[in-house]
Parts: sequence; structure tokens; C-alpha cells
Amino acid sequence: MSLSRVQSLRLAAVLEDCSDQLDILGHTLTVQINREQGTATAQEKARLTKLVRDCQYISQQVSTLHVELEEKQSFSSVQQVVGEVKKKKVDENKRRELMRELEVRRQRLLRQKDEVQQKVEKLQVMDRLSRDMKYQLNLQSSKLANKNKIVEKKLELKLEQTQKENSQAEKLLEDQLQMLHKQLKDERRVHEESETFLQNQLKELQEQLQQWQQSTKQMLQKKEQQLNSLCCKRTLNLDRLTDMKRKFKEMEQVVMEDREEQERLRQQQEEARAATKLQAWWRGCMVRRGLGSFKKAEDDKKGKKKKEGKKKKK
Repeated sequence: MSLSRVQSLRLAAVLEDCSDQLDILGHTLTVQINREQGTATAQEKARLTKLVRDCQYISQQVSTLHVELEEKQSFSSVQQVVGEVKKKKVDENKRRELMRELEVRRQRLLRQKDEVQQKVEKLQVMDRLSRDMKYQLNLQSSKLANKNKIVEKKLELKLEQTQKENSQAEKLLEDQLQMLHKQLKDERRVHEESETFLQNQLKELQEQLQQWQQSTKQMLQKKEQQLNSLCCKRTLNLDRLTDMKRKFKEMEQVVMEDREEQERLRQQQEEARAATKLQAWWRGCMVRRGLGSFKKAEDDKKGKKKKEGKKKKK
């Protein structure tokens, strides 16, 4: 969104002040870290260091926005940064959940692998036992061959009985070995199926992630369009307000001029009335005292009165 030159300059001034305040805050935190080098705990140092990094990052973004406002009269970089931060947070949360699930499955597979390994070790022990038993059997048969011929038949009977028992034991061991091999095959098959299932799940999760990203992108576009429309409405309202203010100032100026004109006419009327009253008072004083032109008229009256008195005496 583009702004007017005056709005851009105002915002640029505010951002420059914010950048200076952030630089001061970062310098203050650095000095505090250096002072508390020996006394502060590791957690406190990490918190102060994180605050310094945040101040530097915000200062850099404010400087970028300041340059953009001065050159382009817009603030699209803020929207881009906000979108990137939101996207990073969403991706980080999804990645953590996926890694947690994969770790659980890996632990489960490791436990299954350990169980299979233990069973294989048991089979190996049983194989060694069968070999030992065969060795002992051969050793006993060689000893029996060296005995007297008298007890040869008895020994042969005992040997046959022992061989039967050994054959039964070997058969039992072979059956157990086959069973263990079968279980091992089943475990391998289950492992392969589990691996295939996990791969399918991973693909599904990746597809869901792509769908979520697309929906998030569409939502952001809609929000940007709404923001642009709101900004346009705000600009129109500001223009209307400016026009109304200008008209109000003009009407106020006309009213003030009319008031001044009425006040001036009122003062002139009052001055005229005062002058009329003053002239009437002065004329009355002159008439009563016979001053000026009113004195001649009085002398003429007195002369007429004297002439009339003389005529009467005659």
C-alpha cells in the first residue's frame, strides 16, 4: 500500500525515533551484561543476550521500513516480515510434531529390534547347548566302547536309550529353532510393514503440509485484500474529513467576518448616537447661555422689546 508524502514523512520520523530508542536500549542491555559478567546467572545472561538480539533484529526491520517509506512511500516489507514469521512458526510447530512422532516410532522400532536380538541370542545359546550335548554324547560313546564286552550289551541298550532321548531332544530343539526362525521372519515382515506404513504416513503428512501451506497462502491473500480495501476506505474518509475541515474553516471565517462587520456597524451607530447626543447637549448649552449665533438672536429680541416699550411711553 502506498502512502502520501506527508504520511510517509511522519511515519519515517516516528520510525527513526523508535530506531534510536532501540539502539539506546540495546546499548543499555550490553552495558548491563558487561557489568553483571561475574554475578549474573547463566539464565539471566541468556535472557539479556536474547533481548539484545531482538532489539537488533527489530532495529534492522525498522531501518528497512524507514528506507522503504522514504523511497517508495509504502510498508510492504512489514507485511512480508509478518508473513514470514507466521510461516516460520507454523512450519516449526509442524516440524516439531513430526519429529516427535518419528522419535516415538523410532523408539518403538528400537525396542522391537532389541526383542528380536534377544531372541536370536537365545537361539544361538540353544544351538551351542545342542552342540555341547552332541560332543558329550560322542565322548560317552567312546568311553563305552572301551569297557568290557560283558557290559557291552547293557551299554548298547543304554546308548540306544540315550540316543533316543538325544534324538528327541534334538528334534525338540530343531522344532524350537524352526519356530524361532519363523518368528524372526514374522518380525522382519512386521518390521517391513511398519516401515512401509511409516513411509506412507510421511507422504500423507507431507501432502497435508502442502495443503495447509496453500490454504494459509490463500487466507493471507484474502486478508491482504481486506486490508487494502480498508486502507482505501480510510483514505477516502480522511479526504472527506479534510474537505469538511476546510469547509468548516471557510464557514467559520465567514461567520467571524460577519460578526466583525456587525460589531463595526454597532460601534458606528453608537458613535453616531453619542455624537448626536453631544451636539444636542452643546446646542442646548449655547442656547441657554446665548453663545455664538444664538446670542445675536437674543440681542434682536431685546432690541425689539425696548422699541416696543418706548412706543408705549409716548
